[in-house]
Amino acid sequence: MTSEEFVPVGKISGAFGVKGWVKIFSFTEPRKNILSYSPLYISRKGEWVEVKVTGGRTQGKGVVMGLENVTDRDHVLPLIGAELAIKRTQLKPTGKDEFYWSELVGLTVVNLQDQVLGQVDHILETGAHDVLAVKEDGKNEERLIPFVMDEFVKLVDLDNKIIRVDWGVDY
Repeated sequence: MTSEEFVPVGKISGAFGVKGWVKIFSFTEPRKNILSYSPLYISRKGEWVEVKVTGGRTQGKGVVMGLENVTDRDHVLPLIGAELAIKRTQLKPTGKDEFYWSELVGLTVVNLQDQVLGQVDHILETGAHDVLAVKEDGKNEERLIPFVMDEFVKLVDLDNKIIRVDWGVDY
């Protein structure tokens, strides 16, 4: 299975309790949605391995879950930092002008003057709206562009891997 088939949905961030449950930093929105995916896959030595979730719940602001064959705290320690993913086919279809963040990362951002601004490196969640962090090849600087459809983002073309924005090169 290739890594393109998988979409990261969280990361194991620590141990919870003495029965082998794990703390999860969830990438899903809302965070508890990670509990609705079955099966999950864990990154082990560069490979995605299927894991069965035996239980889970929200705990404070985070999420905790039990994994099959992880029965005590000592089993959790080598898993800390491992990513959790689902297969792309497990994602629900999106509506018009709806996108999964994972679909946007790597797309080329071009402004209305056909100037390439770079590629989407990651997306930031802010209180008001999401923000595209765009990096040009060979440069450490990132350009932050509000992901506001019809105002700054004019077109998202997943087939051609382009996002067209109303944004100047000097912003």
